Amino acid sequence: MRRPKTFSLLKALGLALLAGLVAGCQSSGNVSSPNSSETVPAERALALPPPGGPSIVSVVEHKRGNGTEQMISLYTSSSVSGQNFLKVQFLGASGANPGIGSASYQMISENGIIREAFAAVPGVQMARSTTYLQNSYGPFSYASGESGSGDTCIYGWQQIRSSRSAHTQARNFGMIQVRLRLCDARATERQLLGIMYGYTIVGTLNGEIWNPFGFPHGADPTLGRPGNPIYPDEGGYRNTPMAFGYEPARPEIQSRVVRVRSVQPKAEEAPLQLPPPTGPRVPLPDGASGQPQPDMSAAPSNEQTQQKTVTASGVTVPLPECIGDSAMTAACQR
Repeated sequence: MRRPKTFSLLKALGLALLAGLVAGCQSSGNVSSPNSSETVPAERALALPPPGGPSIVSVVEHKRGNGTEQMISLYTSSSVSGQNFLKVQFLGASGANPGIGSASYQMISENGIIREAFAAVPGVQMARSTTYLQNSYGPFSYASGESGSGDTCIYGWQQIRSSRSAHTQARNFGMIQVRLRLCDARATERQLLGIMYGYTIVGTLNGEIWNPFGFPHGADPTLGRPGNPIYPDEGGYRNTPMAFGYEPARPEIQSRVVRVRSVQPKAEEAPLQLPPPTGPRVPLPDGASGQPQPDMSAAPSNEQTQQKTVTASGVTVPLPECIGDSAMTAACQR
């Protein structure tokens, strides 16, 4: 006796439901991140700013199926919204990393890069530079602008990839994309542009097939070739012909000049002026006097001469006639 089809269908649904319940009971219930972004130490950055800064604040790494991308945040001193950063993207073979999705493998377009610049530096009118520039990794370009508060901003971009002539069947297919966003309140445009010349790529793509730099450059063809002298100048070449032979310079005879220090004669000291004597003049015992002799016509009378002379100190000095035996006379006793 055949069983109805509805019975078979219900049995199959029941078994499926039972299997689902059993599987749900056996799951661990762990939470997993839907992407592969993680913060890594600054020592694991794939590109470094030049010595002297700006310093690295943090590095966020995102692995993809065909490469690795890092957002390297840099120190920011600006009133413009946003964070300074150095972004590098290494693109290689599909499935190289266990990341989710794959990055676009396309060249830089004019319209796309301008949109990137305005998005990275909001509120600042950016103007693209038309000057051809080149650093150690090849050509690059940038856009610059100034904010309303006077901050200078640049957005630089570079694509490092070997030339089409270097592409072979088994090498030189890798590519590195670089973006730089810098805003500073005190730096000039030329100072910020120096970061594009001084940054260093330290990451690599494994395997020659993904080499983004192409074939290494050979030596200068003039090395070792006759007829091409190399001089000790910058670059090894001279713009002007180098003179051959020389005449030694004659030694210069320098006479020694002795400088005599002039001595100024001292000014003659004026004689010490003594104040004029005060009080009466006292004659010396021998008749000499240190003072000028008075005029005899104006000499006092004998009575006045015979009188005793008193000094300012009150000491009585006898007259010359009253010395010796004549001291007992009546005139001297007065």
